[in-house]
Amino acid sequence: MSPIVRPSADTDIPAIAAIYAHAVLTGTASFELEPPAQDEMARRRTSLLEGGYPYLVAERDGEVLGYAYAGAYRTRPAYRSTVEDSIYVAPSAQGQGIGRLLLEALIKECEALDFRLMVAVIGDEESKGSISLHRSLGFEPVGILKGIGYKHGRWLSTVLMQRPLGRGPSEPPTRPILS
Repeated sequence: MSPIVRPSADTDIPAIAAIYAHAVLTGTASFELEPPAQDEMARRRTSLLEGGYPYLVAERDGEVLGYAYAGAYRTRPAYRSTVEDSIYVAPSAQGQGIGRLLLEALIKECEALDFRLMVAVIGDEESKGSISLHRSLGFEPVGILKGIGYKHGRWLSTVLMQRPLGRGPSEPPTRPILS
């Protein structure tokens, strides 16, 4: 059976927390050093959903294979049309196109919500898979923050990429300013 992408549900939190915990402990996609508990992951998800942002999961046969969400790139009102994407795939599902499915769906959701720009903040210049995935879906590199974080015994850089969404920044935003 092919994987499907759908809106996340409360019942997905244990799987989401496990996927994220593995990424925190073994990878550089997140600069967190300790995995958050399930209740914190649930709080973060609720906060994003209440803010009007999409939060998706990919599943096959009832198993969550990965998740993706968009959130505010920055909190100041002028940034309200720009989102930052986050994508995490279970170790057992990596290399199977799950990240692509999630990012494609996330882009569509964000365009439907009239966001105009998506930013990828990719942890580590060595994250070739993530950089390649973003590039293949229309993201362009816009900068590298060298040695900005220290994790796993080494200094890490952050790769910044961006992609216009929908009408892009061609006209004034329609998204309301949230307080």
